[in-house]
Amino acid sequence: MSRLINLVESSKARRKRLIVAAADDDVVLAAIKSAVEHEIVFPVLVGPRTDIEELSKQIGLNLSHCEIVDVPKDQSVTKAVELASKNGELLMKGSVKTSDLMRTVLQEEYGLRIGATITMVSVFDIPSYHKLLAITDAGMIISPTLDQKIDMINISVKVMKKLGVQKPKVAILGAVEVPNAKMPATVDAAVLSKMNDRGQIKDCIVDGPFALDNAVSIQAARHKGIESVVAGDADILIMPDIEAGNIFYKSMAFLANAKVASVILGAKLPIVLTSRADSDETKLYSIALAAMLS
Repeated sequence: MSRLINLVESSKARRKRLIVAAADDDVVLAAIKSAVEHEIVFPVLVGPRTDIEELSKQIGLNLSHCEIVDVPKDQSVTKAVELASKNGELLMKGSVKTSDLMRTVLQEEYGLRIGATITMVSVFDIPSYHKLLAITDAGMIISPTLDQKIDMINISVKVMKKLGVQKPKVAILGAVEVPNAKMPATVDAAVLSKMNDRGQIKDCIVDGPFALDNAVSIQAARHKGIESVVAGDADILIMPDIEAGNIFYKSMAFLANAKVASVILGAKLPIVLTSRADSDETKLYSIALAAMLS
């Protein structure tokens, strides 16, 4: 059984108000069905009522546990974000593009942007790793700046503390283990490590740069002569860019049989983005993680 099942158990009976933008999507409604059955959310399904009702019937979602806000498809994102800004606890993407949803979320009139970097945090249960492992960012920030990486660390540390890790070990990843002026990610790693030493980044232990193997394998770290409490025992991996994060995410999910929960953080409320390629477990775990963090 996945270690992420604890997310579901911890979120049961809390019934967070989940606003779903463009809920006329069978994959999303299937995830909602599972979350409702586990008593994690009270869904507010925004979109064309006829389509939502027909799809719900097909998958066996009992709509007595849901509210439907009947609006045309092209108005569903705006309406969902408006509702989320007023009395939502969670927001979830339905059958719309991520860019369309996030563009609306970031509009000042809704008050959902609070000044922090908005980043995607993914928590993995990888069979070959000895504990849960969080990464950021695999889906939002294309090429994070130093300031954004500071926010990414702070946000992911809060996630892991919620999961019971009191002082997470944070590995800043690059292609090599020493700072190299031609590789900006490695220079950022050295700066972030020093900021942590000086207490400018708190509640965690930050070290880097690390190549991936040295962050997750103590044997690899010892072979390279790396002495660090983070080496081989990382709780969090800070990716150098979205390409590295996305490739890692999909490698773990499709090649390593990992289970994962992902949520967008840094806005006023957590945002759940699920892909049609994600497993049913991933969708449920992502909703549960968002509920825990709301």
